[in-house]
Amino acid sequence: MLDETDKRLLAALQKNAHLTAQELGEELALSPSQAGRRRQRLEAEGYVLGYSARLDPLKLGLQVQGFVQVHLHAHGTEPAAGFAQLLRSRPEITGAWTLTGEADYLLRVYCADLPALNTLLHEVILPHPAVARVQSQIVMDQVKRDAPLPI
Repeated sequence: MLDETDKRLLAALQKNAHLTAQELGEELALSPSQAGRRRQRLEAEGYVLGYSARLDPLKLGLQVQGFVQVHLHAHGTEPAAGFAQLLRSRPEITGAWTLTGEADYLLRVYCADLPALNTLLHEVILPHPAVARVQSQIVMDQVKRDAPLPI
């Protein structure tokens, strides 16, 4: 079970994963050693899955962000496993979810430009034997950045 201090610690780490034990302690009114031990415990218990940097896709030349809905021909274990392997192999696909409703998958993709997105759709995803059709949406503007989880 998480207590209020644990929740505040996790919220602080979501905002800035670089916080030192000293800085966490100051924010949580704990000693640095107490804050450090709590952080280690939450990491060991799997509340913290890892740390990463959020990069600016535009500065990296990734001008097109899109979402792709994928509809499969069949829903057996083997076709789904093969398609999941394809998803894991493509760096342009930065997120993939299985869904309820009409589409089977929702993919988040980043590409350098529209021709690169076209290549991904028509030469990689659509030719896969499990895929029946795709529907893509291109992001015009992101009005809310990926936010921390509500704790």
